[in-house]
Amino acid sequence: MKGFVREDLLFSLCGLNCGLCPMKLDGHCPGCGGGAGNQSCKIARCSLEHGAPSYCFQCGEFPCGRYEGADEYDSFITHQNRLADMEKARTAGLEAYRAGLAERREILEFLLEKCNDGRRKTLFYLAAGLLPSEALREIRRAAEALADRPLQERGAKTAALLQAAAERKGVLLKLRKKPR
Repeated sequence: MKGFVREDLLFSLCGLNCGLCPMKLDGHCPGCGGGAGNQSCKIARCSLEHGAPSYCFQCGEFPCGRYEGADEYDSFITHQNRLADMEKARTAGLEAYRAGLAERREILEFLLEKCNDGRRKTLFYLAAGLLPSEALREIRRAAEALADRPLQERGAKTAALLQAAAERKGVLLKLRKKPR
């Protein structure tokens, strides 16, 4: 969107974790306010109309009607924790939130590089965005211990560990599409 530029391209205005997005990591999206290729966005337009806060939670009208049902459905990235993530960033501080996001991204990059047998990419992206950091750290250690195993076995075992952690936490590791 013309005139909409942001410094933080890993945590969007509306609370999406762009740093954990397949479109961003694959180079197909510059991120929220990242310049060329940035899509037109109603929330970005709203930000410009309300003094250009860096994050919606910094706006005096937040949460507004734009966030009704915000966590119900996903796009190519999960929206499930958008409001909760904005609350974490607001209460813990942006520096602490970004540090946690950087750790999640590093774990995601490890999973994609060392455990992806070509069939697990979406699962890894969702797990990085939805599972607690402690669970991700534990699963990474377990996956590192499988380094001598064939990639297909490593991927299957890592996927099983992620699914088991998700079940224990009551997390669904699937994108939730809006019904037509």
